[in-house]
Amino acid sequence: MKKLFFPLIAVALLTSCGGSTETKSENTEVESMVDDHEGHDHEGHDHGDEMTGDPVPAVPEGSRIFFANLEEGATITSPVYVEFGAEGIEVEPAGVVKEGYGHHHILINEDIIPVGGIVPANETNIHYGGGQTGDTLDLPIGTHTLVLQFADGLHRSYGELLAAKISVTVE
Repeated sequence: MKKLFFPLIAVALLTSCGGSTETKSENTEVESMVDDHEGHDHEGHDHGDEMTGDPVPAVPEGSRIFFANLEEGATITSPVYVEFGAEGIEVEPAGVVKEGYGHHHILINEDIIPVGGIVPANETNIHYGGGQTGDTLDLPIGTHTLVLQFADGLHRSYGELLAAKISVTVE
């Protein structure tokens, strides 16, 4: 476990800044490996887990977030490409807060983050702060809950209003 501590801290810091990730299975644990750390400006960007004083921007009427290529109860093989869908709201890199904009996160075996809560960055909360609209996940065999969580430029969740939650089984 000690040999994983530094890499997991690095993954948490890098994924919170928009690095694309790929999860891999080792002894049935979900771990993240960072491919890229480019994606957004770090100036004025709070990577903490506390809520900020400003409210999350309003959600445009009719907006929704969804898994574009996976359905509830799907049986999949790993690795699996996951396509993120967004309607009525624009996807852009993290760092700037603008009404009608935000970016995706995938939460593996986690629940939807309440409105205004900061999406944590760790091996089960993957940030796509570069504005990515898909990623390949390598999940261990078994049943997993996947949450596609949309957040503003400061990683503050839009809550259930802009989230999709499904269960998939990896064979």
